[in-house]
Amino acid sequence: MLRLYEDKVYAILRMVGGFMFAFHGVQILFGFLSTMPRPSFGSQIWVGGIIELACGILIILGFLTRWAAFLSSGTMAVAYVQFHWKFQLSTAAFPAINQGELALLYSFLFLYISCRGGVVWCLDKMEIDEKAHLMKLDQLRD
Repeated sequence: MLRLYEDKVYAILRMVGGFMFAFHGVQILFGFLSTMPRPSFGSQIWVGGIIELACGILIILGFLTRWAAFLSSGTMAVAYVQFHWKFQLSTAAFPAINQGELALLYSFLFLYISCRGGVVWCLDKMEIDEKAHLMKLDQLRD
């Protein structure tokens, strides 16, 4: 019964995940609702904020979804390894201990989205529909 809503629920997950990711970018870049100091221009954290904001918006819109999600996944994997795990082979390797749950979850969420794409309620689908329409027109001409 719930299978009927699978694509729509996935789209909501994609949009909520993209919104949360973009909001983190806003916090990093503009200090909005954040106690963290704003990073210096061009620093690794600043670049991460740009990626979070831009890719989060692309993921919400479902435009270039696979590429934006893949870049986001890699960014969060780097964040987890570099800032949370730090190659520690102790109990600090566990996400619940090193406070890396969100980075790790984002990494796998965006990896999933990069594999699945926009699906519904996305600009990618409009592009795919247009290509399919053009292919049908080409077949009719032949």
